[in-house]
Amino acid sequence: MRLQKILTTFLLATTFQIGFAQDTSEFFTKTDTFFKTYVKNGRVAYKDIKANPESLNELLNLAMAISISKSDANTYQAFWINGYNLSVIKGIVDNYPIKSPLDKAGFFDKITYDIGGKNTTLNDIENKLLRANFPKEARFHFVLVCAGLGCPPIIGNAYLPNILDAQLQKQTELSLNNSNFVRLKDKKVNLSQIFEWYNKDFTQEGKSLVDFVNQYRKEKLDSNTKVGYYPYDWTLNETK
Repeated sequence: MRLQKILTTFLLATTFQIGFAQDTSEFFTKTDTFFKTYVKNGRVAYKDIKANPESLNELLNLAMAISISKSDANTYQAFWINGYNLSVIKGIVDNYPIKSPLDKAGFFDKITYDIGGKNTTLNDIENKLLRANFPKEARFHFVLVCAGLGCPPIIGNAYLPNILDAQLQKQTELSLNNSNFVRLKDKKVNLSQIFEWYNKDFTQEGKSLVDFVNQYRKEKLDSNTKVGYYPYDWTLNETK
């Protein structure tokens, strides 16, 4: 009887693990297809998704049932980065046509999404599920896309656990080597307000903002470069 109980428990656990692996695999695969279909050059075809919402709704239904432990850091982070970006798109599509996410009251802090076994807002995905659990990972700011043109551009792929670090690195480097994102003039650099709003994320362990930026730039800024911020562009990142 004891052996039977052990075998039953083992089989149940194995079945759960196989089912979970299939669920996450299907989610990442279909998310990748979705972004490849609807994202071009850092912009989203919201009008097309609004006309045919089935693939987005299918993804969010899949994501609803998935629950990942933060101990599986790469899978957890990749899931919630994709989950954030998909939820932003869902929020825009539900209110489309719209010129900016800020045109919808509570877009980031009141509207909730049933995802990952939680009913949560966009702000909570970013701040409680990602930043709070992985406080040293400042590269999140270059992959979480808030539907505004001021954000680093959304990519036409899913973030995947097995290549997540390389994806985070690539997107951070692309942003910080982009002259429209890091605006250098004479002895002053103007940075996105992301660096102002989340200053502590970029200045850990005594680093300055210039130190952080220089980690990812090909042409380094002078250490004495003065830092300012340019206004954030909340215009919708929509395909034209």
